[in-house]
Amino acid sequence: MRGYGSVVAALASAAVLAAAQTTYAATGQVAVVNYAYAPATLNVSRGTTVTWTNSDTAPHTVTSTVGSGGPLDSPMLNQGDSFSFTFGAAGTYSYYCTVHPTMKGTVVVS
Repeated sequence: MRGYGSVVAALASAAVLAAAQTTYAATGQVAVVNYAYAPATLNVSRGTTVTWTNSDTAPHTVTSTVGSGGPLDSPMLNQGDSFSFTFGAAGTYSYYCTVHPTMKGTVVVS
């Protein structure tokens, strides 16, 4: 059974992730927090610039899914670093972190 401190930490992490999803989705931003992209799926209009900001202590990337031919290819983002990309064409853009391949996200452009 998890200790009280573990439960509190898990709830705090969930609250941070939920707040980031709500705040960033409205502004064309994606938080990289708790080894996840928040929001995991972002819907934007064509011409929107999306910015990913790494809040984790671990480095992360924003890289188009292998074989997609997608345009996303950030440098390694350390804590506090950001990467921006302007989506000029409609479509669905899947991406992941090359350091932590289980981290996945999608930008849907209409």
